[in-house]
Amino acid sequence: MRKVLVPTDFSDNAMNALKYALELFKYDVSEFFIMHAYQDEIYADEELLSRETMDQVTEIISNRSQLKLEGILNEIKKISPNPSHTYNIISSNSMLIDEADKIVDEENIDIIVMGTRGKTNDRRLTFGSYTLQVLKYVQCPVLAIPENYKGIQPRHVLFPTNYLIPYKRRELKLLCELASPYRADIDMLYISKSEKLSLRQKDNQSFIKDELCKNQINFKRVKDKNITNAIYAYIKENDVDMLVMMNTRHSFLENILFQSTIDKVSLYIDIPFLALQNIRRY
Repeated sequence: MRKVLVPTDFSDNAMNALKYALELFKYDVSEFFIMHAYQDEIYADEELLSRETMDQVTEIISNRSQLKLEGILNEIKKISPNPSHTYNIISSNSMLIDEADKIVDEENIDIIVMGTRGKTNDRRLTFGSYTLQVLKYVQCPVLAIPENYKGIQPRHVLFPTNYLIPYKRRELKLLCELASPYRADIDMLYISKSEKLSLRQKDNQSFIKDELCKNQINFKRVKDKNITNAIYAYIKENDVDMLVMMNTRHSFLENILFQSTIDKVSLYIDIPFLALQNIRRY
């Protein structure tokens, strides 16, 4: 049973991400948790909000959230009547990160799927603020879908790595099971000026090969000082349709995500992006 959490702010981008997830996991027995956390909306209009009106405003926003979630549920049952899929809707007076963390822990979620940006849709940024928070802080793999992205079946996956991370079996199994139904090639890209691998790097490389045994794995190397530019160039030159990165200390992804502002990132992602989290979960 695949368990998928899909946060929504009811934007077109969020709906597009949900449709992508429904199609991507159409072969899997899956349980979807469609969640809207609305606490920010309660405090959004300071002119209308006061101690006296708090309960009234909260009730209005809560009811609106529930009705919109029920509307999404009716729509997806029409567009994707898959007997292998079951659905739950969750309307919560909480912050997105807090509610996502709670659901991930309580339901043992396998993957979070969301748009790269939400309602604000600032195209100067690779990720919107909420998506960035989830990528950084929620301890679960996150699949971020770009605005209006329509290609569903991944055929060519790029996985940049420095082979220094002791990978987790659960995370690699997720990637294997995601890619194998579509017979996707996975390119493991080592970005370094040196061709030589340490013993630890060789062991980690072997572990990856064993865990992704259902897939065609290609081990590649690129000489470049600028990691983000090297990844971007590889995507464009090799017709890559999904990017996978590991989020942990001293990883390529940490270097990208934890810059002072996200608009400093030179890597503009216009394909689905899967961030794996290097943590132990049971």
